[in-house]
Amino acid sequence: MAPSAHPAHPHEPPYCAAVENEQVSVPERREAHGGGRILDITHYYREDMPSWGSDDGVGQFLWLPASMRNGSLANNSEMRMPTHTGTHVDAPGHVFQHYFDAGFDVDTLDLDVLNGPALLIDVPRDENITAKTMESLHIPKGVQRVLFRTLNTDRQLMWKKEFDTSYVGFMKDGAQWLVDNTDIRLVGIDYLSVAAFDDLIPSHLVLLKSRDIILVEGLKLENVKPGLCIVCRFGCVELKVHRSDASL
Repeated sequence: MAPSAHPAHPHEPPYCAAVENEQVSVPERREAHGGGRILDITHYYREDMPSWGSDDGVGQFLWLPASMRNGSLANNSEMRMPTHTGTHVDAPGHVFQHYFDAGFDVDTLDLDVLNGPALLIDVPRDENITAKTMESLHIPKGVQRVLFRTLNTDRQLMWKKEFDTSYVGFMKDGAQWLVDNTDIRLVGIDYLSVAAFDDLIPSHLVLLKSRDIILVEGLKLENVKPGLCIVCRFGCVELKVHRSDASL
């Protein structure tokens, strides 16, 4: 079972706040729920997480213009960040203009696909995901959701604010092999793009062309054992943003 303390907050200091002369301790943050049967594999959003093409990370994305400390009746935050930040899903309109114009946005993604058992696979660490790689993984027929853990996790790329073009992802031939030879309808990966930087658009085009495959990017897979796990938290809390090509 994963540890009860949330390892996604490694640098959060102990905190106590005085509330009407009582000490309130920091809440427990967990990644494992239901006795370890349900795992939260999303990254929490922070200013120093990587942002596409940037050396400076996401930067400030959360403001508190209305604060009880400043006399407001309630705390009301505002948030602004790219939709392809952290753990997110891609809609078909991300790389197909005619799908974008027709309204195939994140609000059209199938929640039956986004929720359910998933197979976590460790990908060979010495290459991008090619057709040869896919064939070597021997993914059983009938498996619909596969999370690919790669060298990205070993290198902790999602914990580094500088965007790294050397991340591992799908090459076009690997994406085509997946489409032609498996029943996969959800592809998850552990960096900001499912496609390798050198085959960025071609791989996306292959995977999203049929609109049958959902891409989930930026997953947190450090503490998940290989094999069958329960997919949670990125499907059921996906924001239904009208006309958006991606969603947090």
